[in-house]
Amino acid sequence: MSKDPSTLLLEHHLKALKLPTFLRDYTSLAAVCSQERCDYPKYLFRLSERELIDRERRATERRIKEAQFPVLKTIETFDFAAQPSINEALVRELLRGEYLSKKENVLLVGNPGTGKTHLATALGYAACTQGKRVRFYTTTGLATQLLEAREERTLQRLHKQLDRLDLIQLDELGYVPFSKAGAELLFDVVSRAYERTSLIVTTNLPFEQWTEVLGSERLTGAMLDRLTHRVHILEANGQSYRLRDAKKRLKRS
Repeated sequence: MSKDPSTLLLEHHLKALKLPTFLRDYTSLAAVCSQERCDYPKYLFRLSERELIDRERRATERRIKEAQFPVLKTIETFDFAAQPSINEALVRELLRGEYLSKKENVLLVGNPGTGKTHLATALGYAACTQGKRVRFYTTTGLATQLLEAREERTLQRLHKQLDRLDLIQLDELGYVPFSKAGAELLFDVVSRAYERTSLIVTTNLPFEQWTEVLGSERLTGAMLDRLTHRVHILEANGQSYRLRDAKKRLKRS
């Protein structure tokens, strides 16, 4: 059955206005509202509410995709009982996202395999659902990107991309030492973010050992000064999940 010209024109306008949920649901919802004897304002309210909900869902999905988490993990799958050293109350508080509006940082410090990356990802995911722009990097990965951008003379463009973020996540600081140039470029990112963009950093090193990977006591001191000025510190000093699982497998074999 062919549609009348007014219906075709309506659907054209809805596409032009980028209202896909209106376009999808206007007929079915009109039938429901007719049965319920809803007036026109209520019909439009229901339709616009669906459009808004779908738009917010799509925007959240886009922010999560753009964050480039290595594996998407949420707080619901984190086992606090297995890591009692972690301050669960502080984690729950951070999930509300108030630290982002205050431009505060979060440092997750502790042994390898204790869930620091999981917690960082969960905090980043929560920020995405709250409308924040997030980007997840391994620390060495970002240093490599910065070095390549400098060589290609696109460093300013990369800095502008970082400046637009609400949260920058730097994972695994401490596993690989940086070159002098890499450490300086990484410090520049931290310095530009100071009191403008929140940072989440995960590290297996106590602060006094950061010089081992950054190479310079002066640069390390300056970076820590900026990171810890307004900071929440989460310590994870339990046993590695991976080590614990390996021991369980050995016992079963």
